[in-house]
Amino acid sequence: MAKLTIDDLHLSYGSNHILKGITATFAQGEIVALLGRSGSGKTTLLRSIAGLEEPSKGVITIGNAPVFDGAAGLNVPSEKRGLGLVFQSYALWPHKTVFENVAYGLRLRNAPKAEIQQRVGAVLDGVGLGHLGDRYPHQMSGGQQQRVALARALVYNPPVILLDEPLSNLDAKLREEARIWIRDLIKRMNLTAVFVTHDQIEAMAIADRVVLLDGGRIVQAGTPEQLYTEPVSLFASEFMGTNNLVKSRVQDKRGGYVQIELSGFPLWGKDRGGKAVSEDATGVIRLEQVEVVGNGTEGGSGGEGENRIRAELETSLYLGSHWEHVFRCGAQTLRAFGRPLAPGPHWLHLPPEQLWVF
Repeated sequence: MAKLTIDDLHLSYGSNHILKGITATFAQGEIVALLGRSGSGKTTLLRSIAGLEEPSKGVITIGNAPVFDGAAGLNVPSEKRGLGLVFQSYALWPHKTVFENVAYGLRLRNAPKAEIQQRVGAVLDGVGLGHLGDRYPHQMSGGQQQRVALARALVYNPPVILLDEPLSNLDAKLREEARIWIRDLIKRMNLTAVFVTHDQIEAMAIADRVVLLDGGRIVQAGTPEQLYTEPVSLFASEFMGTNNLVKSRVQDKRGGYVQIELSGFPLWGKDRGGKAVSEDATGVIRLEQVEVVGNGTEGGSGGEGENRIRAELETSLYLGSHWEHVFRCGAQTLRAFGRPLAPGPHWLHLPPEQLWVF
C-alpha cells in the first residue's frame, strides 16, 4: 500500500524552475533516500512534502488524503500534515530538557499528561536515551542530540518521517554507527521514511530504495544494488561509486559490446549508451573492478591480452583495509585497489562486462 504519493510535482522560484515534474510512490514501511548533488532539487522536494514549500503544480497524497493539489487549490499546512521532521541542525530547544523537547509536539496536540509520560518515556527508551530525559541539549554529544531530534519526530507515531541530511553533523565513526540504529529503529516501527542525503554510502546503507535526482528530475530509482550495478546513464554511473573514466571514440560494435581505446590499447565494454561507430564515448569502470594482473615485463597470463593495458605505477595510498594505486597510461590516469605493488610498469585488466560505455 502506498503511504506517500507524489504526482507531477513542479516548483519554481520566480523564473528558476526547481522541480520539473516529479512523480514517485513511497510504500508503507519503506525507507527511501533522495540522492543528488547540490541543486538537484532533493531538499526542495522534501520541504514540499513537509508543507514548508508550496509547489505550483501537482498532487501530494499521504495515505488516501491529498495534502497538496495545485489544480484544486489545496495546500494543507505543515503542522496539520502529521509528519515527523528531523532537521539537519536538530533544532532542539536549548532551554528545555530532553524530555520536554520530545514532549513538545504532544503538548501542542493537548495530549493527556499520563499519555505524554508514557509515550515520551517509550520513545526515549527506543533511541537509547531513557536515562537522560532530565539533561539539556548542551549537556549531550552530537550523536545524542541527533537521537533526541529523532525521538521528537517519532513520539506521535507519524505516518511518514522526513529526514534532512540527518547524519551530516556527526563525525565519521558516529555516522557509521548511526546508519545501523536509524535503519533498525525505522524498520521496527514500520514507518515510511524519506531522507535527503548527498552521501551515496549513507543512502545505500540505510535505504531500501534510492531516488537519484538531477536538475529537478528523477534520473533513476531502484534498490541501492540496482543503482550501483545497473546505472542507466553516464550521470548515474559517475555519481555512484568511485570510478575511472576513459574518454574515447567508438571503434567497433558487436553483440551488445562496443570497442573504444586507451592510449593505443583496444578495450571492449558493455554498450550502455547506444553510440554509433566513430561517435565520442565515455567508458566507466569502478576502481574495484580494475585487476592488476602482472608487472609490465611479464608475458603469458600475467602480460598483455584482451582488454589489458600496460600502465606505470605513479603512487600508492594505504587506506587500512586495502591499497589504492594510481597508474599512468599515456595521458590517462587509472586507479585500482589491490595488494602492495612495486614501482614500475604493470598490466591492468579491465573486464568487458564491468567497463560500461556511454
